[in-house]
Amino acid sequence: MSRSNSAHRSITLRDRAPCNPVAFWRWASVCLLLLATAVGLGCFARPKEAPASADLATLRTITQGQLVGFATEAGAHAWRGIPFARPPVGTLRWRAPLGPEPFSETFEALAHGPSCIQVAGPGGGRDGAKSGKATGSEDCLVLNVYAPPMDPKDVPTGDARLPVMLWIHGGGNTVGDATTYDASLLARQEQVIVVAVQYRLGVMGWFSHPALRAGETSAIDGSGNYGTLDVVRSLAWVAENISGFGGDPGRVTVFGESAGASDTFAMLLSPEARGLFHRAIVESGSATTTSLAMAENFVDDATPGDPFSSGEVLLKHLIADQRAGDRDEAKSVLAAMKSDAILDYLRSKTPKELLSIYESSGLGGMYRMPILIRDGAVLPSEPALEAFRRGNYNQVPTIMGTNRDENRLFLLFSSPFVAKFMGLPLWLKDVDRFQASADHAAKMWKVTGVDVPAVAMHEVQGDSVFAYRFDWDEEGKFMGLDLAEGLGAAHAMEIPFVFGWLTLGPVTKYVFDEDKQESNRRLSNSMMSYWAQFAYTGDPGRGRKGDQALWKSWSDASEHSDKFIIFDSEADGGVRMAEADALTSELVVAGVAKDARLADYQSDRCEIYKTFVAWGRDMSASEYNTIEDGRCAAEHPLE
Repeated sequence: MSRSNSAHRSITLRDRAPCNPVAFWRWASVCLLLLATAVGLGCFARPKEAPASADLATLRTITQGQLVGFATEAGAHAWRGIPFARPPVGTLRWRAPLGPEPFSETFEALAHGPSCIQVAGPGGGRDGAKSGKATGSEDCLVLNVYAPPMDPKDVPTGDARLPVMLWIHGGGNTVGDATTYDASLLARQEQVIVVAVQYRLGVMGWFSHPALRAGETSAIDGSGNYGTLDVVRSLAWVAENISGFGGDPGRVTVFGESAGASDTFAMLLSPEARGLFHRAIVESGSATTTSLAMAENFVDDATPGDPFSSGEVLLKHLIADQRAGDRDEAKSVLAAMKSDAILDYLRSKTPKELLSIYESSGLGGMYRMPILIRDGAVLPSEPALEAFRRGNYNQVPTIMGTNRDENRLFLLFSSPFVAKFMGLPLWLKDVDRFQASADHAAKMWKVTGVDVPAVAMHEVQGDSVFAYRFDWDEEGKFMGLDLAEGLGAAHAMEIPFVFGWLTLGPVTKYVFDEDKQESNRRLSNSMMSYWAQFAYTGDPGRGRKGDQALWKSWSDASEHSDKFIIFDSEADGGVRMAEADALTSELVVAGVAKDARLADYQSDRCEIYKTFVAWGRDMSASEYNTIEDGRCAAEHPLE
């Protein structure tokens, strides 16, 4: 389907809204859900393409054998569903991935591989499974490659090879896949090779228990960080094979958004990834990792574990299987089981059974569990920020950034300051209080995802650290809801600008105003140019053509100095460097207390502090108990 047909379809959906009131609200709810899912998980819909047909111009030879891809609608070449590891099934479940088997014949890389095991929902799964049910496959370790069009005889070699950008998708590390990210425009326009990778998610990707380390198991196999190791294996595949596509294995940029950005931080931290990549771009990530105790211990241990630690999950399974009547009995049963019996028990579980223990935490099927575990082998045993401060990481040029209004998307569906009907946001009842709550949460996100790690890394590696803030907020209106006020520069809104597809399927019309199409395109071109120049040189500079504003590196020269570049429309100031102080959690907390928008609402301030505690990285429970002279703890205690 052409892009013009897709735009016409969006208009048709809007203009033909059902007249029946119940049907209308059902339609409106679906539209808002599509919007929330697309923005929150980065699922930026592309126009539906016809089934791919093999194109002999895409015939390539790699270490696994020959493969053929197709020409995309945007004029790039693409190869889908390429295995980069053996299926992690049977005894390979919860083990480091192994290299792929060779092709027995020419591999037709025309179709996306299955998504990894996850919970079906607006952001999870593509096989038609009912929302809330297990979907996907354990045999999911595949990647997609996008390249500028070229005949086999014209594939560049040697110094002419193109830089490579490896994309890690978001979704809370529990949902999502590579299929929603079409890098055709980025690859063709900026002359780069883009690889989009899938990795084990949730319980399949991050599960740490002593039974997995028993016997002769290596530290890597028993690490618990299997999703992290999948990304490392994809980088090894790139090193072995990307020359066959014209890519330079000596210029590899890892980039990702949200959970994918946190996984990019993990690549910076992991000794297993050393030498396999040479630059990193972190879009709305968090430099946080999980202690081994939190990942494994019971909640009532002297050092408590997470409510969904491997220990607690095993107890839940034993009770669900009626092998124990309650938690105390389950602990006794588990204590009597040997390591091999525990491992056999876990591996006997189907994906559906494994997922049944977890509780969805909201958008798109995501669920809570410990991820990015400080095992001491794949990830350092010390917290991430300590590793950065000590220089115990892979020191490569790095870009880090967040969106100015990260949290508005989530608050739009949960804030008491939003009027709703049948769960559908209608308008903001109190714009100031809504935006105040969102502003401070977004600033705290910037603390952990940009400013604190940037300060630490700049101290170690100097001027090869760069930062940005995405400020674009020119959405339109959806019924009575002003999306510019309600969403603004929300979480993941930078993705369509980075990949160049300024589309969101049937809700495109409400987000990207046709009257501002040229301005939006110029901003997208700028961001694509900077990202590509960074992939080429390790310095975004003035972009590929040298015609952009100079993106300076992070500076600690003075408290109020150039820190980050702002990406915004020309009408709102355009692309420019910002002079600012580096944010800290202490400064953000102080800002909450001084915010005039909250001056008469202690309860609002306390709720904001509580979100900092809930994130588990910005404020401890004991710190909360002293906030506002103890009044928050007394009048609004933590649950």
